[in-house]
Formats: sequence, C-alpha cells, structure tokens
Amino acid sequence: MTMDYDDRYFHGKPQNSFHKAMNIPDVVVFPRSQEEVSKIVKSCNEHKVPIVPYGGATSIEGHTLSPNGGICIDMTQMKNIKSLNLEDMDVVVEPGIGWMELNEHLEPYGLFFPLDPGPGATIGGMCATRCSGSLAVRYGTMRDNVINLKVVLANGDIVKTGSRARKSAAGYDLTRLMIGSEGTLGVITEVTLRLQKIPQYSVVAMCNFPTIKDAADVAIATMMSGIQVSRVELMDEVQVRAINLANGKNLPEVPTLMFEFIGTEAYAREQTLIVQKIASEHNGSDFVFAEDSEAKKELWKIRKEALWACFAMKPNFEAMITDVCVPLSRLAELISTSKQELDSSSLVCTVIAHAGDGNFHTVILFEPDQEEQRKEGERLNHFMVHTALAMEGTCTGEHGVGTGKMKVLLLNLLRLLALLTH
Repeated sequence: MTMDYDDRYFHGKPQNSFHKAMNIPDVVVFPRSQEEVSKIVKSCNEHKVPIVPYGGATSIEGHTLSPNGGICIDMTQMKNIKSLNLEDMDVVVEPGIGWMELNEHLEPYGLFFPLDPGPGATIGGMCATRCSGSLAVRYGTMRDNVINLKVVLANGDIVKTGSRARKSAAGYDLTRLMIGSEGTLGVITEVTLRLQKIPQYSVVAMCNFPTIKDAADVAIATMMSGIQVSRVELMDEVQVRAINLANGKNLPEVPTLMFEFIGTEAYAREQTLIVQKIASEHNGSDFVFAEDSEAKKELWKIRKEALWACFAMKPNFEAMITDVCVPLSRLAELISTSKQELDSSSLVCTVIAHAGDGNFHTVILFEPDQEEQRKEGERLNHFMVHTALAMEGTCTGEHGVGTGKMKVLLLNLLRLLALLTH
C-alpha cells in the first residue's frame, strides 16, 4: 500500500481522460490475491470507505476518478495466467493482465483473444466496462467472450458466476450482470475467457469517398450483403489530414473506409472483390488492398494511431473523445447530421467510427485552460448523444458511463422508458 501523494495523484487521474480530477484516493493498495481483495473490501464495508477498482486506467469517461477519496484498489499485481485449456479453447486469468500481453502468450498455440481496445487495457477493466473495439463486428463485445468470473462482492464475499461450460440455462446470467457494472457490484478477481483460432489468412483494404455519407452507406451495404468482415473502420477527411501530418503520409484527405477480411486465402480474396464492387456503386475510388504481412501492419497502423495523430494538429490540446451507437441503418444519418454540427464549430473535430456495428466516435480538440472551448466541446458531445438517442441509439456504445456520462445515462434510461410506454 502507499500514501505517497504522487502515487495517489497518478491513480486519481486517468491517462487519457479529459475529465478533471476533483479529488484523489486517500490510500492506494496493491493486492496480490483474491483473499487480500476480500479482506480489503470487508474492511472498507465495515468502515464505510469508498472503493475504486483500478486496472490499466485507459478508460476515457473518468472511471478511475476518486470523487470521494477512499481506497484505490490497483489490480495490476494480479496478472497470472492460471490455466490454458487448449482443447476447450479457453483460458483462466487474473484481472491485471493486459490483453496484448495475453495474446503474446497465446500466439505460439495458434490462439488469440479477439477484443482490441486501448493498448494498455487490462482484462479486468475490459470486463468492468464491457469493452469492445474494432473486432467486435465479428467476435462480439466482452459480454460475448467471457465464460465466467470470480468477483468479490461489496461485503467481501467471493462468488463465482458460472462454470466453464460454453452455455448454461441454470438460473440468472450473473456473468453478464457483472460485465459492464463498472465496479458498482464488486471487484473482479478472476476471468475465464473464450478464445479464437488465429485466422489462416487475411486481407486489409482501403477505399476513398467524396462524402462521409457515401462511406457510411458502403459500411451498411457491406454488412447487409452478409459478408462476415472482421473490421470496418471509417475516418473522415480531418482525421486523414491528422494522419498525414503525424506520419508524413500523402493520403487523399477525404472520407476513408478500412476493411479486414479473414478466412481461407480464396475466401478472403472473394470477399475483397465483392466489397470493391459495392464501394464502386457508392462513388468509391482508389480501392487498394494488402496481403503482405508488413503492408497490412502499415495500413492498420494508420487507424490504430488515429488518436495520437490528432495531437499533431494541436500538440498542446486535450482530446474530448465521444462515443455513441445507433442501429446500423441509422449510422449514415447520424454521422451526416453530426458532421454538419462539427464542421460549423470553431473547434477541430475528427470523426472515427466502428462502422460495422453502428459505433461512432468524435475526437474534439480543445485548450485545457480555455473554459469556453471546453463548454463548446461538451455542447457538441451532448448534441451527438441527443441525436443518437432520438434514433433509438445509446449514449455510449463501448466507452461506458464512468463519472463522465452519469447525467446522460439518465437521459438514456428516460428515453427507453418513453419508448416502452409509447
């Protein structure tokens, strides 16, 4: 444990969150076992001390802020792989292990865990926030890839939410109840994950469009065609400009779609040609694809470093990163409506979307010491939330609620209630 101010301050401010830290934890503890977590939680329950579980701190909506001080439980010392069951294609891990670290361990066995959020994310935090990422369009979100959990409840009791069976009809689905609960129901201490075979072959493709609506329409048409793409990522012209600045590229600064197709060599190539035809029917141009390993990595590097590229445009600014999600059929409308509002703003805003599942992000850059700019960013954020809710969407598709979206969560629930009573 530590009461050092610098350590407490570090744990009280998320790495990439634009939310201000109004307070910091009083103590940071580093448990190394489930039993230690249980003792900590029992003591906090007895003395009514607030608890904030802490993983990779990569979440964006202020999940690891400590508004009421209390105890920060840093789970990063608990990062063991407890068992790997090759024939069952599952693995049992402690919550502090990172997903990238886990995949390095799994690669020699021809297996991988398919979710890919921020590079520093830990498995426990990914469960708590019900994360997803670019591969969710094919493999689903965290709730689809967790078989069971061990959790320390608020009174210190330890529960296991299920067996290692792939499915069960025995009572409540406690696993899914815990996933996405963001530390409000308990502290996750063990996770059993569903694994996938590393794809035999893949093709990465990129295509340009005159408008962002054309790009979104192609993403929708691709999904409607029945092709099982593994990724469909959309970037607007501002985001592409940022990538050019940051990486010395000379990409056409227009709305751009990126795809990944997996399977056998013949199947992946067939999918690529079908999507190329769909793109050409929606004003797509400069359709390029890569099959060589290094060329594919170079193309995906463009998308994976999108956030950091934004800071090349405004190096000393902060990023307000939004997150809404709508039914796929409404995605083009949501992006077009939002883009009009973003382009008319005085702030620099980029658009990135997991277009295959209707999940839409905006990076809004603002000067941290300029309150008017922060307010303008919040206005744009709220505009997109209200627009998404009006389209029967949600205020967050993958970032979660944290402290940042507590107020809009209420709007989300009221909207659902209105639809229920209509």
